[in-house]
Amino acid sequence: MECDKCGASAVIHVAYSGLHMCEEHFCRTVEKRVRRRIREDGLVPRDATPEDPETWVIGLSGGKDSVVLTQIVQDVFAEDPRIELVALSIHEGIEGYRDESLDASVALTDELGIRHEVVSYDEEFDVRMDEVVEDDPEGMAACAYCGVFRRDLLSKYADELDADKLLTGHNLDDEAETALMNFLEGDVTQIAQHFDSSLGPFDADGDGPADRERPETDQHIPRAKPLRDIPEKEVALYARFEELPAHITECPHAEEAYRGEIQDLMLGLEENHPGTRHSIMAGYEKLAALAAEAYRSEDDRDADFGECERCGAPTSRDRCRKCNLLDALEAV
Repeated sequence: MECDKCGASAVIHVAYSGLHMCEEHFCRTVEKRVRRRIREDGLVPRDATPEDPETWVIGLSGGKDSVVLTQIVQDVFAEDPRIELVALSIHEGIEGYRDESLDASVALTDELGIRHEVVSYDEEFDVRMDEVVEDDPEGMAACAYCGVFRRDLLSKYADELDADKLLTGHNLDDEAETALMNFLEGDVTQIAQHFDSSLGPFDADGDGPADRERPETDQHIPRAKPLRDIPEKEVALYARFEELPAHITECPHAEEAYRGEIQDLMLGLEENHPGTRHSIMAGYEKLAALAAEAYRSEDDRDADFGECERCGAPTSRDRCRKCNLLDALEAV
């Protein structure tokens, strides 16, 4: 097949758009969509200046998603003095897995000249995920522990690095699966929180699906997901075509059974009805904006948050979830 844009040999057929594209036009299309998402979400504030630049911390795991995100964002803002980038990697303590992905992260940041910070569960919490999986005092999947610890460290160090925004490499599949899970669980509160924490635009100018801005908060560094319009397969292809040092191997402890079922369902729907993921997210963002408006106001948004009595992290309880899990692990 020929590329619909230039007539060269096509390397991919994008079913949801009907386009056949060559390697060059495919990669440029991915980059264009990421730039558009950055613009529609208003990531660069209007008052940002070289004298008062924004600091963006990128959660860099070394996997395909975070590597592609780091490369594209660096390409877009390398010459923009209003934006300073810092990569933050977290070592969970998974033998034979994380070391290789950290090598990929180091190779990328060295090549791009980006500041790169690395923190570990071992240094911060005195735990390693390999040991957590063996002990498992709460009878949970490994991802449940790891997600809590990872979010805590991303937030903590983004704050210590004076980040204005925390960028993560969630792709379209990730976000559509989360949206569908929230729907099926009937969790309207979580849908509202999803909008406020990472979906809502910082400057709603009417270009994106949601015409409401997320409210400001002093409790968390706001997150952004510039890859959330890009399907997972396309992220992987981009990493391959651009020869990026991505470590494309699944975590040996990954076992999120419910999300796996949702993923299988989503893939089936997308195969039979191309564009399903995009449709889910377009509608979900509008509904999430309405839910956020109904469940929160700027006056009471932070009212339910206090500080964890043990570590000082923002929480609506006496102790945060991370500290409760660490107590359970210490008791084993």
